[in-house]
Amino acid sequence: MPEADRELVSIRRFLKERLQRDYTTLRGYAEERSNVRLLLQRTAEMGESNSLLLIGPRGSGKTTLINSVLADLLPNKSFGENTLIVHLDGNLHTDDRVALKSITVQMQLENAADGKVFGSFAENLAFLLQCLKSGGKNSKCVVFILEEFDLFCAHHNQTLLYNLFDVSQSAQAPICVLGVTCRLDVIELLEKRVKSRFSHRQVFLFPSSQRFEEYVDLCKDLLSLPTGNSLLLAAERIYNLQNIQSGALYFSRNHFDSGEYGFSPRLRDAWNKQICKVLATQQARSILQSLHDFDISEAYLKNFLFRLVAHLRPLSPHITAEKMAAVGSQFEGDDKIELLCGLSVLELCLIIAIKHHSEIYDRDPFNFEIIYARFSKFAKVSTTMQAVERSIVLKAFEHLRIAELIMPLSGGAGGGVGKVQKEFEMHKLALTYGQIQHCVQRYQALPTEVAQWAQSSLI
Repeated sequence: MPEADRELVSIRRFLKERLQRDYTTLRGYAEERSNVRLLLQRTAEMGESNSLLLIGPRGSGKTTLINSVLADLLPNKSFGENTLIVHLDGNLHTDDRVALKSITVQMQLENAADGKVFGSFAENLAFLLQCLKSGGKNSKCVVFILEEFDLFCAHHNQTLLYNLFDVSQSAQAPICVLGVTCRLDVIELLEKRVKSRFSHRQVFLFPSSQRFEEYVDLCKDLLSLPTGNSLLLAAERIYNLQNIQSGALYFSRNHFDSGEYGFSPRLRDAWNKQICKVLATQQARSILQSLHDFDISEAYLKNFLFRLVAHLRPLSPHITAEKMAAVGSQFEGDDKIELLCGLSVLELCLIIAIKHHSEIYDRDPFNFEIIYARFSKFAKVSTTMQAVERSIVLKAFEHLRIAELIMPLSGGAGGGVGKVQKEFEMHKLALTYGQIQHCVQRYQALPTEVAQWAQSSLI
């Protein structure tokens, strides 16, 4: 393989791994990160028990923040040797029995052997509480990380949460409970006795509405090649992750190792200059502006850049504005419009009838009878839709519901599901008028009278 091709393979592999498998690099959130770090430090060094909830939308960096704080604290012997980390996930540990077995195995308690836990749920819970209560402030501290915290709130009687928060409020073995969730109303899901034992510390993580220039700098940072010293520092930080005393935290084993890579100054400077040159063009900035307007999160930008880097080939070894435009066009596509363009003409006519009803009655709910009456007026003067049986129209209406283009109301005027006939069940439109308009313009071989009806409700 020629030298230039080997360099390109190395660059592409490094960028893709850094974009996909860097679980500890967090940009921004300095205050939130400091709060979590201070909480863990006080638990490990001073024997204080605490509890905290990290709340934010998916992809905002909640788990990455915890990973980043752990990577910073692990080099300290007072933390690394004195802390046991227990990781639970609400999607995996679907009830307290499964969660308790996982805790017992991860804490390597005496009633666990070869990864199996013996005894009933009550015996295991009593044994766990006895172990935690028998310790004092000088005992090894335990950090409980509960991903999808809101799912644990659905467990029967919230027994696990109650006992964890109860231990964290008493002068026993130091524990820290970190809950991670995307639900803003998670506190309301807690039972009264659980809520009274929770410290009510909450840290909110929302993607900052950063200026566009900062967004461009972030893109430049993610695509640039680092210096040799930066690679060595990152490799040393990743090496410290081996000190994590947990069998359930896999990010330390899956984290990409920057120590495997090395780039010559000539190659690094040439690549970074090319990136700066491309991002300075008006075409590239307009593409990044459209991405920034749609979603300002770093996760969304990483997804875009990963696809961009994957297009690098020996015949086209550089990132160009044209490649960014080609990948950007995939991101600008609307899935709902693609779904609408795949509907039959009859189903699209029902969508247009729903659109006219929503425009006239200010998005009031509707049922099949209302829409069928409006559709029938059009069918009488239409050569395309004449002689369509009512049962066929009802089947098309049900297909729109299955495709979630219209959504049934859970209650209220139309009643709940099963209380009324399906023809009279109330629905609401799950589309914007702009999406319907785009579909009408793009629909292949759409009858002219249907396209004209979409523009005006007058028949």
